[in-house]
Amino acid sequence: MAVSVTAPAKPVRAVSARHFVRLKLRVMANNFRGQGWRVALFLIGSLFGLWISVGAFFGLAAPGLVGDDRYALLIAALAGILTVLGWLLLPLVFFGVDETLDPARFALLPLRRRTLVKGLFAAALVSVPAIAALVAFSGLVVTAGVFGGWSAAVVAAIGVVLGLLVCVAGARAVTSAFATMLRSRRVRDLAAVLLAVLAAMLGPLQIAGVAALGEVDWDRFLPVATVLGWTPLGAPFTAGIDLAQGRVWAAPLKLVIAVLTVLALLAWWSRSLESAMVGAASTGPARVQAGPTGGVVAQLFLRAAGWLRRDQFGALVAREARYWWRDARRRANLITIAVVGLFVPVMVNFGAQGFSYDGEQGFSVGDSSPVLVSVSMLFVGLLAAVTLANQFGFDGSAFAANVVAGVPGRQELLARMTAFSLYVLPMLAVVAVVIALVLGEPAWIGFMAGALVATYGVGLAVNSFISVLGAYSLPETSNPFAMNSGAGVVKSLLTLLSMVVTAALGVPMVVAAALLGDTWLWLGLPLGAVYGVGAALLGAYLAGDTLDRRQPELLATVTPRR
Repeated sequence: MAVSVTAPAKPVRAVSARHFVRLKLRVMANNFRGQGWRVALFLIGSLFGLWISVGAFFGLAAPGLVGDDRYALLIAALAGILTVLGWLLLPLVFFGVDETLDPARFALLPLRRRTLVKGLFAAALVSVPAIAALVAFSGLVVTAGVFGGWSAAVVAAIGVVLGLLVCVAGARAVTSAFATMLRSRRVRDLAAVLLAVLAAMLGPLQIAGVAALGEVDWDRFLPVATVLGWTPLGAPFTAGIDLAQGRVWAAPLKLVIAVLTVLALLAWWSRSLESAMVGAASTGPARVQAGPTGGVVAQLFLRAAGWLRRDQFGALVAREARYWWRDARRRANLITIAVVGLFVPVMVNFGAQGFSYDGEQGFSVGDSSPVLVSVSMLFVGLLAAVTLANQFGFDGSAFAANVVAGVPGRQELLARMTAFSLYVLPMLAVVAVVIALVLGEPAWIGFMAGALVATYGVGLAVNSFISVLGAYSLPETSNPFAMNSGAGVVKSLLTLLSMVVTAALGVPMVVAAALLGDTWLWLGLPLGAVYGVGAALLGAYLAGDTLDRRQPELLATVTPRR
């Protein structure tokens, strides 16, 4: 006897991009529910983004408002390229990307890769940074409309939209690709080197550009702007200006370049998105490894932590050291420290007084001073320690193990400081040596290292308090650059607070460099070491008492909401 099959009451609707947008808005609303501080920070970030975008709007509309189109193409090309580069690099170094919709959550759903990419891409466009960028670059539409009429304005509007798509697609593709690379043990070191070299190249170029602003002949940059306007980064933003200035044939070609760039970035993103969903990177055939040597306790301790005693403190340090080596999210922060450690001293020493521009001789580097070098080392030290401002957020719900075990707060913080310093202190030593050699002053290595250690120790103390009182949860995702909605504003505010307080407490080292003169070259290292170590121990002692009282609240704060 045949069994009748009941037909569905309604046909199954295909999943489209709007479903992802609606899902993101609903998830954001649920995350904000009952979290007044999240709503407040989201509004603050929105107002700040609006303020910046309005200022950029008038800057890009300035050629049209003053009626002079001589530098319109130059402004459009430079603004577009710098914005796209910011979208590509800043998520890797500082801000991260908003992953309210974690791709890993869709791994078990019967969705095609094309549908998933289009949906996540549409959801990424619904964000404060994307809207702010759209408002800012609308100034190009005004400029193109003034000089070329409505047709140029329409082309400029299309170019601005395509430029925004390039920014968002590029940011997603780059962060997803580097997330995959950082999970791969084979290419982890290569990724770190590439990022450090790229950032080290951008710093001197930026400083050179700023130093030349006052004396350069901008007319000489017009041919350069023409060439940059044909690159994938500048083409969408200059199409409307080309049409307004009579180069009708160039406008459609640049729009085609922009469309092809967006498609290429989305294709790149889709290739790395699949590995991001499963949370693993393909590293080739597995190699047979030798069996473990030693007991279970011996296997916990890395080679760099082999000197630790086999007690509770030693186990905590070994665990944290292994986390910093294995966890992709923490590894990304170590890369940031390596990048900033080279970038900031170059920017401060060569940009503040030593970099000059001569029209005939070009760029030259002047003399620096121990006081200025101490200031640059202060910034490096505080930026190295600011990574621990949300150190418990890296643990998430796993912090419950320490709460249940009753680990004392002071011991917890000291262990985390020690494990983190196993990686950071060698980096700071390398920074001191490299910068001293670049400046041609090898005798300065001692006081530079002292200033670094002093500021780093003060930063550890300050960030111990911030990590206990201002922690926030991180999304449960395999992307180390992902952030929850509103968490980017929280991270920015906590980073700013940490930097201000650490800089204020590190000022005595700069004052000592100014007062002691040449004596500082010899006393800098011992005084800096005593000051930094003492500040770190005092911070762990005081913040540890606060941690003992707030362990349950801290665990609830860093546990991700599902």
